[in-house]
Formats: sequence, C-alpha cells, structure tokens
Amino acid sequence: MTKEHLVSIVINNYNYARFLAEAIDSALNQTYTQTEIIVVDDGSTDNSRQIIAQYGDRIIPILQPNGKQASAFNNGFANSKGDIIIFLDSDDYLLTEAVAKIVAIWKPNLAKVHYRLNVVDGVGKSLGYSCPQGSSPLSQGKVCQTLLEKAGYVSTPTSGNALNRQVLSKLLPIPDEYKLTADDYLSFQVPFYGEIAAIEEPLGVYRIHDSNQWALATVTGDRFKRFVLHDLQNFALLVKKARELGYEIPTDLEQRGVGRLWSRIISLRLNGQTHPVKSDRPTKLIYQGIRSLWKYSDFNVPKRLVYSIWFIWVGLMPLPLAKLAIAWLYAPHQRPKLIDWTVNKFRQLAS
Repeated sequence: MTKEHLVSIVINNYNYARFLAEAIDSALNQTYTQTEIIVVDDGSTDNSRQIIAQYGDRIIPILQPNGKQASAFNNGFANSKGDIIIFLDSDDYLLTEAVAKIVAIWKPNLAKVHYRLNVVDGVGKSLGYSCPQGSSPLSQGKVCQTLLEKAGYVSTPTSGNALNRQVLSKLLPIPDEYKLTADDYLSFQVPFYGEIAAIEEPLGVYRIHDSNQWALATVTGDRFKRFVLHDLQNFALLVKKARELGYEIPTDLEQRGVGRLWSRIISLRLNGQTHPVKSDRPTKLIYQGIRSLWKYSDFNVPKRLVYSIWFIWVGLMPLPLAKLAIAWLYAPHQRPKLIDWTVNKFRQLAS
C-alpha cells in the first residue's frame, strides 16, 4: 500500500432499528482507522433515527424521505469523500479487520474488491454456510469477459463489495427505475470499468430474516416471480451496457446462466399462471438448464450430474416433491437431512 486510502462505509437503513446499531458499531470498530461512516436513513418510521442520534459526530447522518435503495446509495455517495466505497446494508455487519484486508490488496486499476459473507439468521445464529453458497470461487480479473460469456458471475450481495470511487462517479446517480435493485445496477456494470479482486475469506455477515427483500427465509412463488423479473431487468441492463461499449453479444447469452434458469423453472412450477415469461415450459427449461450446466458452467462433473437431476426433478415431479428440491438449493437452512445425506452420497459415488 503506497498511501492511506480513505474508506467510506455508507450504511443504508429503512426500519431496521433492531439491527442498525450492530451495523454502525461494526463500521466504527474497524482496525483500519482511515474511515468515514455515513448512515442514510431512508424515511424510517421505527426508532432508527433515535439510534442514529446517539452516535453524535462519530458518524455522518443523512435523514431523507423514503426514496428506496437507489436514493440512499445516491445520497450517501454524494456526501462521501472516500477512495473506496462500501455500501453496507443495515441488517448486515462487517468483521473488525474487513477494511484493513480490503485496503491491503487495493490497486488503482481495480473496479472493486468483493469478499464472502457468513450467513446468520434474524437473531445472529450462524446458518452454517457463507454467501455465495457453494464451493465456486468468487470471480476475479477481467470479469466483464465472464459476463459476456455467461451473463453473470460469482459475486456477493451489497455488503460484500468495496467499490472504486472513480468507477462509481461514472455510474451514479442510479436511475429511479432501479430504485429497488441498485445493488445489481452496479454489479452488472462495474466489471466493465476495471478488474475485480476477490477475497475468499468472509469479511462480513449477511443476515437472512423475514423482512429481507431478496434473501430467502421461505420459498414462495411470489418471491421467485420477483427474482425472474429482476433477472430480466439485469439482462437488459447488461446488453445495453455491452452495446454502448461496442462488445459483441452471443445470441444465446440469456440461456447460458444456470442461476437464471434455476429461478425460471422454480417460478414456473410454483405459480405458472403468474410466471413472467409466458413462452417457458418445463421441458424447455430442463433442456436449457442441462445445456448450460454442461456447456458453460464451471461446476465439476459430480455437481453437474446433481444439478442435471435437479432440473429434471423440479420440472417433472409432482409439486410437493419439487418443493423439496427447491428448498434444498435455495434455502439450505430448511434442507431435509435425508436429502442432504442422499446428495452427498451421490457425489461421493460420482467423484
């Protein structure tokens, strides 16, 4: 490290008073001290603002009317001075050495550093895995190439990213059409502006609870319908950015991302009448999912086999049995032990 980087930790909050102090304390208690802590309260109606007031001049408070996530990001960034920006959701928190470890590997050409997050429930109990799930390493290097090959990359939620101020200045303010998906507005564009570094060690904590907008405490058709609509918006944003920058886009790019196809087949099975993509059929999505696994994914052979069976199972089995497989993939804390045991045995035999 050639200089002391100022790091801005922007905590965005809406009615999360029960978690807010832990998020603020985690930012204030970093071992790396060249930080500023900005707390944007987005029109909370609980006692969040009383909690914010207790910190006095240790933080920079921004109290705004409710404008959703994009407005909180825009306002927080506009009032920040750091070279490195971390948008921390107020129901999450950072481990004490997080910023120090980010700064230790920071380089001016990086668009961002992302890092894993341990997953806990609403009362802070570990759920036994990290985010993102699975053993695939976080994407790094020239990730824009991965986006143009697979329409996605292995990354983390909002709180798991440290972003370059110069890159953000090219992308913010975030338009109102992304007011609820500001994190993905950044995630799908930031890789086009520089390389990405990854830290596989968890540097923060991601909380799953009943009030999460995206995290799955329960598996429902409405939640997956939102995921599909969200994916469609992200893909359109990716295509728009790639075309703006003169990149060639493969004609089948939308069918290359296995995560997108997981959401599509689940939404279709759980609530086919309101599923957003009317041309989808179970057999079509089974074919596209298996093709994506074997042609474009980085999974090893045992995982490809398991996930291939998963697509067939979810697509064709009676709904009660399909729901078991859906919960196994998307809600690990709800997994039936028998299914976990069976899958692990299958992997051992296939490896």
